[in-house]
Formats: sequence, C-alpha cells, structure tokens
Amino acid sequence: MTDFIQLLLYPHNLFLYALLLAAICYRKKGLWLLWLLFYLLGNSFVANQARDWQLQLLQNGQPKPDSTLVVLGCGGSPEQLPACARNRLDHLLQLTAAEPMPVVITTRHCGPYLDYLQQQGFAGAMDCFDGGANTYQEFYQLSARFHQQQPLLLISSDHHGWRVQRLIALHQLSAEFSAASTSSYRPLPCRWQCWLTVNLSNYDFFAKLSGEWFSYASYRVSRGWYSWQQDTEKAPEQ
Repeated sequence: MTDFIQLLLYPHNLFLYALLLAAICYRKKGLWLLWLLFYLLGNSFVANQARDWQLQLLQNGQPKPDSTLVVLGCGGSPEQLPACARNRLDHLLQLTAAEPMPVVITTRHCGPYLDYLQQQGFAGAMDCFDGGANTYQEFYQLSARFHQQQPLLLISSDHHGWRVQRLIALHQLSAEFSAASTSSYRPLPCRWQCWLTVNLSNYDFFAKLSGEWFSYASYRVSRGWYSWQQDTEKAPEQ
C-alpha cells in the first residue's frame, strides 16, 4: 500500500491525474489528446514494446577472423573517459575475449581510450584518430581510410544503432554493427502500476529515439548543400 501511495505522489503522476481530471471537466479534445500523448509516452508497457521492436531492428554482428573492430567515439576530454565510452570499450573487450583483434577508435581525445584498453590487458593492435565532431564526419573518415570490401565491425551504443546501420548502407561499407547495451533499451518492470502510472525513463527513451530519427533526417536533407565532412578535412590525424 505504501508503494502504491508513493507512486501516486510522484510529480509526473500527479500531473497525469490532474490532466485527466481537466480533460473530464472541460471536455476539450485538445486536453484529451495531450493526456493520451503524455500517458502513452510514459506508459511502461508501451515503451517496453517499442524497446523490443527497436532491439529486433538491430543487426548485432559478431567479429570475423579478418575483421577490424571500430569503436565510434563518445566524447570525453584529454584526462577523462566518459561512461558511454567505457561501456563501448567493455563491449569490445567482451567481443575479443577469446581472440585479440585489431581495433580502431574514432575520437578527438585518444589517450583515455587507449589507456583504458591497456589497463584491461587488451592485446590486439590499437589505432586511434580524430574522426570529427559527429557520427557523420566519422563515417566520411572511415570511408576514406578503409576499402569498401574490408570487413569492419562498428561498435556504438544501442540507441545509436538505427542511425549507424543507415550510415553503413549509405557509405556502402562492408561492415556490421554491434550494440553496446545501455539503460535506455533495458525494459522496465511492468506490473499493475504499469497501467496506472507513467515513468520518466520512458520519456528519456523516446527522446533519444526521436533524436536519432530527426538527426539522420536533417543529415539526409542537408547533405546536398552542406559539407558534413568540412571539419575533418582540416583535422590533423592523431
């Protein structure tokens, strides 16, 4: 009973019930639409179905004997390795636990990435270069550096998978994608409260998902008049 009352008193759930009350009292279609949108985006059952659908779309590749593993950069600084980068490197270590393989990292600050792999005892050949300010510039660099028939296995976070797979096909790379698992795609427990409440984690999930779609759409629309590779043309190799 205490858990039930605690859930009801969360601010986002209070807003859900207040919005429902307003829709009932004022009988405005706009209020009903707003309530329905707020409820469906926050409902854990709906969000878990969307997570499962997105995971099915990911082509989770595995290393081949002649593959080069490419870890897409995840920001950071010359002194610090961000959590998302550590997650991708841990995924790389899992994939190469049985057999060391060459790895290439595309990031502006290579030091923390390479130091972390050395600390974990990674025995494969390592290379790192500045791929640019975003994923699109990284792909222009990868297309220029690797022959289209050279097998690659690209590693990034799972919520970037849809966009990365589209870029692989667009640049005609002989590559597969391997997803490093994040909390965004982990399903939330869904019991009785799943139908009566909303969860803020679901809004974060849909925000990331829509961000990926709109980012790729803006790239496809603007690539005809804007040079997405202009920064990488001037960037020195590391």
